[in-house]
Amino acid sequence: MNPADIASWISDAQKAFSAASDLDQLKVARLAHTGDKAPISLASRSLGTLSPEEKASAGKLIGDAKAAIAEALASATDKLEASRDAKVLLEEVVDITLPVQRTHRGGLHPISIIKNEISDFFIEQGYAVEEGPELESGWLNFDALNIPADHPARTMQDTFFIEPVESGVVLRTHTSPVQIRTMLTQEPPIYVICPGRTFRADELDATHSPVFHQVEGLVVDKGITMAHLKGTLDNFARHMFGPDVTTRLRPSFFPFTEPSAEVDIFFNNRWIEWGGCGMVNPKVLATCGIDTDVYSGFAFGMGLERTLMVRHGITDMHDIVEGDLRFTRQFGVGL
Repeated sequence: MNPADIASWISDAQKAFSAASDLDQLKVARLAHTGDKAPISLASRSLGTLSPEEKASAGKLIGDAKAAIAEALASATDKLEASRDAKVLLEEVVDITLPVQRTHRGGLHPISIIKNEISDFFIEQGYAVEEGPELESGWLNFDALNIPADHPARTMQDTFFIEPVESGVVLRTHTSPVQIRTMLTQEPPIYVICPGRTFRADELDATHSPVFHQVEGLVVDKGITMAHLKGTLDNFARHMFGPDVTTRLRPSFFPFTEPSAEVDIFFNNRWIEWGGCGMVNPKVLATCGIDTDVYSGFAFGMGLERTLMVRHGITDMHDIVEGDLRFTRQFGVGL
């Protein structure tokens, strides 16, 4: 093999690789100078026809030539890849100084968040969550709960009546009708909570709203006492307001419980009224077909708005109902 020919093959390959302006052109040059039909490849295959003495010297020449061509190819490849990467970085650069249109994630209202929190808490205690219609019959809203026909709660000042008034249909004033529906359709033992929206003819001010939310609890089982009620309320209060909160029961009156009590909590160094509770009146149990000689029960109810306001130091009901995102975002998305 002529050393001059081998040197020209090396030179031609180096020139072709250097002349390639991109990786595609380099690929063409690589196939031309290192492929099966390249002079150096053909020469390498012809080594088998040489005598042992010639093969040794020619093989060294061919090997050195292949190494030189491979080095030139590697150098050209590195150069063109670096050029390509620099071009990509330049063309795909992101100007982080440009303003962006920020969109806020949707989320739950704080009332929905606290309702879900309470529901999860009681579900963990073995309770079920029951819901009912907001448009309710007067019998379920009043009569079945031992609220007499002349009770002030029935007047137009407290209740939204649906026309015609003779229909006896109202917007429920509490979620207690859900308790009645539950007792009418389920056999004891019953452990349920009833969260939901309620309606009363109040003016919207710092502490009242004509539309508000409650969560009520009902337990009907054998041997239920006020001690069970107090323990349940203590546990509930600690979950909502922290481990150091204290509860107390003050004697009160509700037609559907006997005895009845107001639930107060000692929170932030003061006593705050939280809700109402008591042992389910035997008349209510009997109305629902529950044997009062076998079963007893307790019930309680709290306003969700009041719970939210006390826990988070909110002083104006308007903040809760007016939908200002600057207020609701403080509570996170709650999803």
